[in-house]
Amino acid sequence: MFQSLSDRLSASLRTISGKSKLTEDNIQDTLREVRMALLEADVALPVVKQFVDSVKLRALGQEVMSSLSPGQAFLKIVQAELESVMGSANEALNLATQPPAVILMAGLQGAGKTTSAAKLAKLLKERDKKSVTVVSADVYRPAAIKQLETLAGEVGADFFPSDVSQKPVDIVNAALDHARIKFSDVLIVDTAGRLAVDQDMMDEIAQLHSAIKPIETLFVVDAMTGQDAANTAKAFGEALPLTGVILTKVDADTRGGAALSVRSITGKPIKFLGVGEKTAALDPFHPDRLASRILGMGDVMSLIEEAEQKVDKKKAERLARKVKKGQKFDLEDFRDQLQQMNNMGGITSMLDKLPGMGNLSQVAQQNIDVKMFARMEAMINSMTPKERRNPELIQGSRKRRITQGSGTQVQDLNRLLKQHKQMQKMMKKMKGGGMQKMVRGLGGMMPPGGGGMGGPGGMPPFR
Repeated sequence: MFQSLSDRLSASLRTISGKSKLTEDNIQDTLREVRMALLEADVALPVVKQFVDSVKLRALGQEVMSSLSPGQAFLKIVQAELESVMGSANEALNLATQPPAVILMAGLQGAGKTTSAAKLAKLLKERDKKSVTVVSADVYRPAAIKQLETLAGEVGADFFPSDVSQKPVDIVNAALDHARIKFSDVLIVDTAGRLAVDQDMMDEIAQLHSAIKPIETLFVVDAMTGQDAANTAKAFGEALPLTGVILTKVDADTRGGAALSVRSITGKPIKFLGVGEKTAALDPFHPDRLASRILGMGDVMSLIEEAEQKVDKKKAERLARKVKKGQKFDLEDFRDQLQQMNNMGGITSMLDKLPGMGNLSQVAQQNIDVKMFARMEAMINSMTPKERRNPELIQGSRKRRITQGSGTQVQDLNRLLKQHKQMQKMMKKMKGGGMQKMVRGLGGMMPPGGGGMGGPGGMPPFR
């Protein structure tokens, strides 16, 4: 996420972080580099100018001059200004109204409104324990209604059926009545993609808005469009009373122009980030955490929250007890670890949130065969319970049966067994709960010189 911007900013700030004294001369080159990094990231020019001026003003002020480490103080100023540009804090959805609270999704075609509606329904159900109804008022794309129905089934949301022969206003009024009867806490309305310059379509969504009076009107926009995302959001904001923005496809955006421009240009907060195709891939937007990630400082808070929400605590506690007692770490435990990591977005997502690991995350993305995780799980699933508990039994004909059952090769199975054995050794070192032993074990999983990630420890090998 925003890797090119992160790399450029980190390189620019590295030159000044060790300075014992900051002057207008020695910050001038750094600020020029910062300005270029932001412009190349497709951040809107007025936002870049305001950002650089604010950093310069504060860098030459008393808070830095009196600091014992001016270079570090300068870095903190850049982080604070990044947060300021994106919004001071996370702005949650306002659902304080007579149920059902209506959320209207608006945006261009292909921005990801339908998927975002389902992701939002899942988040509200699981995190906020809300009952959610979803409805599609997109009568121009017949597949949109079916798509939302399928996604609603996946996330366990109530789906109100609609038809292309109906008028959007009639659909949403009927859905509102249905949501009241079902005692739904929230009604999410998906709408057709439209351009701000298409007056008929803008009139239609304005009528929808006045008919259902949503408490939240969210503009869904593709982060890959850079500052155009902010300009489009502004145009929609002039026609509709938007309350916030959902940036989609953020995981594929290396630049970050949209995230850094939307708040300043529209005055509307970014409320959520779409960070993948899965229905769980919607994150609340925290400006402070994103600023930290852009500057290579990681996002440990989000990692902790993900672990709390997505890790199976019973399985984690059972493994912890086994390790503490020195019991054998078997292939069923190994499979549980693979599943837990997959639930948290995979290895690259986890590395991306750890301080100083942004580059390693990029290396992992380029070099690790991510499908290997699925193959490893398929191999373990093809084993008998006895084989999973006693991997040493897996020889000869057993290997052939397992690989045929999982559609893999014998060398894949051999690699899996070797990785499991190395993890088993590490777990033995952790008997009694010693954290230092664990760290030493993790260090042993890295190749000499720490130059990359090899196969050990459950990590799939390079392609």
